[in-house]
Amino acid sequence: MAEIRFTLNGKPTTVSTDPSRTLLWVLRTDLGLTGTKCGCNMGMCGACTVLVSGSAVRSCLVTIGGVEGKEVTTIEGLSQGDQLHPVQKAFVEQGALQCGFCTPGMIMAAVGFLNRNPKPTEAQIRSALEGNLCRCGTHQRVIKAVLSAAAQMGGG
Repeated sequence: MAEIRFTLNGKPTTVSTDPSRTLLWVLRTDLGLTGTKCGCNMGMCGACTVLVSGSAVRSCLVTIGGVEGKEVTTIEGLSQGDQLHPVQKAFVEQGALQCGFCTPGMIMAAVGFLNRNPKPTEAQIRSALEGNLCRCGTHQRVIKAVLSAAAQMGGG
């Protein structure tokens, strides 16, 4: 057991746990943040994507000890009060979701990508999100949503 200190959705957070546990399971079971989904638990599907210090990571592959002193943002911390993040808003406007299971991971991956590339091409978006799997087939609308969000954020 160790005390792991990090910033979670803008708030200082401390958890006392085995540092080798995955971030995914600490978020879901210890902290009750179930917006981060467990799809494959092997880093292949992207459902568990969160931001660590602004970069998209698969939380099933990151240990809680690995986020010591860092900033973690989950889908629950992306909006500012009632104000949706531009990517969340664009997903709604473009109908870029169906069942919703992959949506939090897709949104977080898109935000992490736009943090690095605020003026993406459609091909760059496709490449950046190819590891986030969706069984519903909303990929065309997801691409449109990310392009729209980039424009709303001043990059497009």
